[in-house]
Amino acid sequence: MNRPTVSVIIPIYNGERYLAEAIESVLAQTYRPIEIIVVDDGSTDSSAHIAKGYGSPVQYFSQSNGGTGAARNRGVGLAVGSFLAFLDQDDLWVADKLTVQMEAFSTVPELDLVFGHIKQFHSPELDERVKQRIYCPTELMPGYSPSAMLIKRDAFLRVGLFDTKWQVGEWVDWCVRAAELELKAMILPDLVTWRRLHEGNKGVLQRTAITEYVWILKASLDRRRTKGSIDANNYRHKG
Repeated sequence: MNRPTVSVIIPIYNGERYLAEAIESVLAQTYRPIEIIVVDDGSTDSSAHIAKGYGSPVQYFSQSNGGTGAARNRGVGLAVGSFLAFLDQDDLWVADKLTVQMEAFSTVPELDLVFGHIKQFHSPELDERVKQRIYCPTELMPGYSPSAMLIKRDAFLRVGLFDTKWQVGEWVDWCVRAAELELKAMILPDLVTWRRLHEGNKGVLQRTAITEYVWILKASLDRRRTKGSIDANNYRHKG
């Protein structure tokens, strides 16, 4: 039985502490075929050595530092699969993550993308003082994150690549653009991703997120207003 290939893209930047666990969680997937693409965004630690240590199951590529969005975009350009999945270097997948999401596509072929639920956890190396400072919800949460998504390649390309001008908001910007196109999405009740909380999370390190999110939402509103004006003019001309 011929199954479509899923291309798994892992962007890394100085990810030596958690990268091996992330890759292992992809190798443990019950779904096949998959290809694993690791894009090193200018790491200065041993990330390259770790990724290359897996040999042929992991394709390793490097580039100068351009941010997470740029690394994901490079992976998309290299991918051969008809489905795309993204995994952050510090997150982990449940073993049947891709299996349950591909089953959803088989059941509802018109879907463009499928999410699952996530469970957050404190990284084991954190001491109690740090754990108290980083809030960790105990319940399952809807996984509107790149690590919990599986998307058809053509649907991703209709939205377009990640905008590399954002330092931390490239994912939110992409989601807003996807919503504007009204992609057909489903969120499964299944746990698909473990999200690691640690001192190096983007939200902990960078406080520019709120400002960027405001600008992203403003840009979306401007696009909607422009589209509304164009649609109104077309209607008047047709009339």
